[in-house]
Amino acid sequence: MVRVIRPLPVGQLRLLVFDLDGTLIDSARDLCNSVNATLKHFSCEPLPDMVVASYIGDGAVMLMRRALFGPEADAVDEGFLSRAYAFFLDYYREHKLDFTYAYAGVTEALQALRQMPDGPVRTMSVLTNKPVRPAQAICEALGLAPHFLHIYGGNSFAVKKPDPLGLHTLMAEAGAGPEETVMIGDSEVDVMTARNAGVWSVGCTFGLSPQSLVDSPPDVLVDAPREWMAALNGAKDGLQPL
Repeated sequence: MVRVIRPLPVGQLRLLVFDLDGTLIDSARDLCNSVNATLKHFSCEPLPDMVVASYIGDGAVMLMRRALFGPEADAVDEGFLSRAYAFFLDYYREHKLDFTYAYAGVTEALQALRQMPDGPVRTMSVLTNKPVRPAQAICEALGLAPHFLHIYGGNSFAVKKPDPLGLHTLMAEAGAGPEETVMIGDSEVDVMTARNAGVWSVGCTFGLSPQSLVDSPPDVLVDAPREWMAALNGAKDGLQPL
């Protein structure tokens, strides 16, 4: 069901920006396995997958920081973190596609969203906090890359989401204004990125961090990728105002 908090100006939307993990792809198992392989390598206790998954969303360095020192740690051993992050990244590069897959309906939705009837041709891009090379490689391997003008990662810019720099860059490259742009993601990081850039937001409850959308509600909530068409193309069926 599509729940509308603030109606989107669907006829004006020219730029659709997607998060990656938890939005386009389910990468949780490969990320969890890579974190626990790193912990094992450094003689640390493994963590339950649900705990690791709750740490995803703010980039790979923050993921390893939380896994090693806990989510609330103020002071950490930066040297140890650096070594662990390097091991994690090497391991993840080799195992990033062991179990990762595109959510059901993603490919069909992307094809349908490029142009709505009697509407503008749309530009679509990816903005993720995952390092850019794994992000690009995953999109290419899963056949998603041809849909996007750009795939930017957490190390594509000097700052990560929720800083709006990446989104502002994509808007400038597409020639789209805030009223013509929407950020689609599964967490409060994506909603805050949208707010910081002054654009619209769609939250995906099927992703890795649906609980965070309760405290940071987007303009529209969807429960499956196939519902993007109703939310972003203006179909009336399946929409429920809140």
